[in-house]
Amino acid sequence: MMARAAWHGEGSSQVLSADETNRDPDADGLAGVQVQSADETDRDPAVGELADVVARLRRAMRRAARAADPALTLSVAQLELLSCLAEHDRARPGQLAQLLRLAPSSVATLVNGLRTAGLVTRDAGADDRRTASLRLTPAGSDAVVSWKSLNEELLEAAVSALPEVSGEALRAALPALRELAGAVDALADENRQRRGRPEAAASGAAEEPGGSPPVVATGP
Repeated sequence: MMARAAWHGEGSSQVLSADETNRDPDADGLAGVQVQSADETDRDPAVGELADVVARLRRAMRRAARAADPALTLSVAQLELLSCLAEHDRARPGQLAQLLRLAPSSVATLVNGLRTAGLVTRDAGADDRRTASLRLTPAGSDAVVSWKSLNEELLEAAVSALPEVSGEALRAALPALRELAGAVDALADENRQRRGRPEAAASGAAEEPGGSPPVVATGP
């Protein structure tokens, strides 16, 4: 049976609405990225095919996760933030915005919902409220473990259904895929710097998740 990443509160079931927080973190991270495009005749056709495969794989993973666990109530954006916080305990909201390549207002919206659901708790700074840090509650940690297990189970089942040669090719490609992920991350960082967005301003705007940030426009 697939692991479940849905969260249930003590005494009553409390879930987060995906309507306001279902924005794709990756889409935010590369939003507005200005990549100098080569002439269409010079572009490697494999690059376009790779982009298509990556997009299809991400959609397929989301669909498979929902099908495997219909009770899954956390959005991908929420789960990504929880996973990031698991790796960066007591991070500040502004730091999470930088790590996830999200707008500070988006992080504030996500944090507010996760705090309400009891998955994240906020520790106020001793002298400065802007130094408040965030950490996972036990329920938040369980959600991260369940989400990771669910993804691993889905991929294991999918890879095992492939021809042996395809599985071997995927394993051999892992180092290159890690390098590719790092290169795409670097593009996001470079373009943020080119747009002249000061880190301090981005951090400060997200330090107080207790306010009323604007609602983030979301996709389906």
